Amino acid sequence: ICSFVRSPKGFPKLKNDTFLRAARGEETEHTPVWCMRQAGRYLPEFRETRAAQDFFTTCRSPKLCCELTLQPLRRFPLDAAIIFSDILVVPQALGMEVVMVPGKGPVFTEPLKEVEDLLKLRQKVDVTAELGYVFQAITLTRHSLEGRVPLIGFSGAPWTLMSYMIEGGGSTTMAKAKSWLYRHPEASHRLLRLLADVVTDYLVGQVAAGAQALQLFESHAGHLGPEQFQDFALPYIRDIAQAVKSKLKEEALPLVPMIIFAKDAHYALRDLAHAGYEVVGLDWTIRPQEARAQTGKDVTLQGNLDPCALYAPKEKIGELVKKMLEGFGTQRYIANLGHGLYPDMSPEHVGAFVEAVHAHSRHINKH
Repeated sequence: ICSFVRSPKGFPKLKNDTFLRAARGEETEHTPVWCMRQAGRYLPEFRETRAAQDFFTTCRSPKLCCELTLQPLRRFPLDAAIIFSDILVVPQALGMEVVMVPGKGPVFTEPLKEVEDLLKLRQKVDVTAELGYVFQAITLTRHSLEGRVPLIGFSGAPWTLMSYMIEGGGSTTMAKAKSWLYRHPEASHRLLRLLADVVTDYLVGQVAAGAQALQLFESHAGHLGPEQFQDFALPYIRDIAQAVKSKLKEEALPLVPMIIFAKDAHYALRDLAHAGYEVVGLDWTIRPQEARAQTGKDVTLQGNLDPCALYAPKEKIGELVKKMLEGFGTQRYIANLGHGLYPDMSPEHVGAFVEAVHAHSRHINKH
């Protein structure tokens, strides 16, 4: 289905730009909607495509990434596609080994234990050499989308990546990674700086390859308090937005809208609204009205239905969507979940969510 096209130029003309218009704060006829982890295990066709492959082998196959990215769009009238990949390809590019263990998740064979371990990391990363497979997947997918909807590229943010690299996988407390922040603040900043530089080049490379918007995932923001977030997360989030934009200008690439999603960081919403991103993504732990009040009029908000709401009956999903739209308003807003879809969710309920956003937002706009 996804045959490789060599030239990244001459992309098909975009037919549905609702998501991009909302991201830039322009008026839209309906509220655009997409879902984090929309290319995922809740789809039987995804499980079938992935069955024979190791997870990171799949990530390194442009054809498979393209196919997985397109699957949800064949089922649902989503307003954006997000490239199938993983945030941990960045630590891999720095020379760390990560394996996906079934039933457990990602595991680093040799996590960072001592400050000296930083010397084992590649200090200069050629993103095209290390992550070119992601760029190829983006170019291929952008062609294969045939202009149906825009394609979103993404990366993990420095603190979230650092926490995985030290913890060696998922963690409920992030105690090992946080102990670095308290015990080795200088080394922590060295690592975060290195990550920020690689992430910047990686995101610019994604735009060069055809990504039409970018999302930065600070998924572990909730493990930090306001002070640590201020010291160890926010400066790098700001730097990345600024550096990506200036490099895109330098390289005469399109200035694409950027989204920051810092999960559970409602204590930092005001700062995030001024961090240089067009869109601020929200998890489900904040009321829409409160988020609007804190972020002001100059950014678009994205979110934030509790993913578990999709376990509710379809009628109930419709009611919850309507309430969410009334809370955020239909403009300067992109509907999404407050986190990714879960593997045991019903595709029919995902469809009900997407359709409810379109139907209710159109209705509200008319009246």
